[in-house]
Amino acid sequence: MNKAFDATARGLRTFVSDVADGFFEITHNGFALVGLAIVFAALALVARPDLRQTGEEQLMGWLQSRKPAPEVTDLEPTAIERTTAASPGDLPKQQAAVAYWLSKKYSVAAEPLSVLVAEAYNIGKRTKLDPTLILAIMAVESSFNPFAQSHVGAQGLMQVMTRVHGDKYESAGGTLTAFDPVTNMRVGVKVLQECISRAGSLEGGLRYYVGAANLEDDGGYANKVMAEHERLLQVANGRAPSVQPPRTTVRAQPIPIVTPAPAPIKAEEGSEPAKVALLSAVS
Repeated sequence: MNKAFDATARGLRTFVSDVADGFFEITHNGFALVGLAIVFAALALVARPDLRQTGEEQLMGWLQSRKPAPEVTDLEPTAIERTTAASPGDLPKQQAAVAYWLSKKYSVAAEPLSVLVAEAYNIGKRTKLDPTLILAIMAVESSFNPFAQSHVGAQGLMQVMTRVHGDKYESAGGTLTAFDPVTNMRVGVKVLQECISRAGSLEGGLRYYVGAANLEDDGGYANKVMAEHERLLQVANGRAPSVQPPRTTVRAQPIPIVTPAPAPIKAEEGSEPAKVALLSAVS
């Protein structure tokens, strides 16, 4: 009985050993075949670029088919084309410093400010106006709110009197573009150039711009713009002035005129002084 049991056990061990050896042999040969197949496939792809391209296209097609469907939303993939924003890191060092400083002072994101700063420098180069002056006017006029509107109808970043200068927006598509930041800046600079040309000086041009050409006092507007201009120049030159809270400028009530008055109009006691519009007769 014991001999029979031992013989059975030896038979089982021999069977298990043979199965293991066979499995190892098959696996070993299988890996060898796989390795050879990979080598031959690689050689074929090197020799036949067209096969490689076809294989890549089929693989990409398979991966795309396995990709889950995107979530359905009402967002448009082309919205980026309407976005007025850019990375401050893409700006030259001087412009980036100005954008970051304005962002901190006026609590406006640096990305949209980067577009405005870059545009101000481009316009300044074409018009021979200091770009920091253009930015200073925007700062005093609207604190960089592109949708700002005064009680007398001045609109946008540079608070241009749209009903007076509507013709300047025609080539851009109409007066609604007054709320496009870049368009408003370009029109505002045109108005500023006309004001400076008519007044014969920067300070006088700023008085025209704010609608106080024939007033004894412009409410400190020119001084505010020039002070902000000086601060921005310091920032552009690598010196950071202290950040002061922005102050709102009250625009004078416009009354269109053709030419500037030769002398300030003196108001009678107890009455309001007359006020001037922004170059309504200048095309």
